[in-house]
Amino acid sequence: MTPRPRTRAPLALAMTIALIALAAFFGGQFQASAHAGPQSTGARQLGAPDYGVCRGTSPSCYHDWGNFTPSATGYKVLLYTRTAGPRHADLGPALAGGLDPALTAANVVQNALIAMGKANGFTVDWTEDIAQLSSPAQLFKYNAVIFFSTSRDALDDAAQTSLRQYIRGGGGFVGIHNAFGTEYNWPWYEGLLGGANFYDHGPEQPGTVVTTNREDTSTANLPARWAFTDEWYNLVPAPTEVRLLATVDESTLAKGVTGNYGHPGHGKVHPVAWCQYYDGGRAWLTTLGHDAKDFSTDGSYAGAEQFQKLILGGIESAMGKRPFCRAG
Repeated sequence: MTPRPRTRAPLALAMTIALIALAAFFGGQFQASAHAGPQSTGARQLGAPDYGVCRGTSPSCYHDWGNFTPSATGYKVLLYTRTAGPRHADLGPALAGGLDPALTAANVVQNALIAMGKANGFTVDWTEDIAQLSSPAQLFKYNAVIFFSTSRDALDDAAQTSLRQYIRGGGGFVGIHNAFGTEYNWPWYEGLLGGANFYDHGPEQPGTVVTTNREDTSTANLPARWAFTDEWYNLVPAPTEVRLLATVDESTLAKGVTGNYGHPGHGKVHPVAWCQYYDGGRAWLTTLGHDAKDFSTDGSYAGAEQFQKLILGGIESAMGKRPFCRAG
């Protein structure tokens, strides 16, 4: 019997390999463009680094390992405001060492967060002493750690290790305003911020915040649009794999959005608040919070009430007191 030609099998195999290669190529292109961000105008290709951890909006990334017993111990947060570079005026003078050092009236942020905790059933400790973050055991006393306008290298090696282990054990993190100007050269921390980092900002000016998700704990009591004044941070990279909670409408910024280092803004989607699960823990983030007047309570400063509601919900959800990072 004459054997059949055997050319079809290699040809089919070659075609299969070619199709797989094409699929991989176009799949990679789609993934890259998807991570470029949802905006259709403004800065493009701001990066989507891979931080090598479980992160995103799924609770499957959270580690519920029994490190917190609020039913027995109550809810408690640590407010960290150490600055190793520029210091925002609302932080007041640098604090003495140790835990809960003396405050002055000029320490607006610290005083405001302490009062917020007292009014809402959680305890606030405050510090600028790295030694208070030197072991995971110290941090596991707290349901969440808040970085409010920290700057530059605000952590040493021991504190970096402790923060990472704390988050991996189910800890909560809240990053406010210049928390984005902190630990620039630590990729894991950049991921904790939502895969985002501060690049520059334009002039402080009034604008309109758009609440893009009104189902989350931090935004449920906010209007769809509200007036506020801030520096409106421009970001590189821009956040990815997060749940966007609020943006700024760049068309309402009369002085423009272009930053002091040339960033042209984010166009139609300029994030100012978001949340994510990250490497076992919860992270709630906002770039807002520049001005001491953000904590006024007499109605004299537009958006102060809304800002305080926003960060209160972020803190309470990050520490597990209320639902975290709810879909809109």
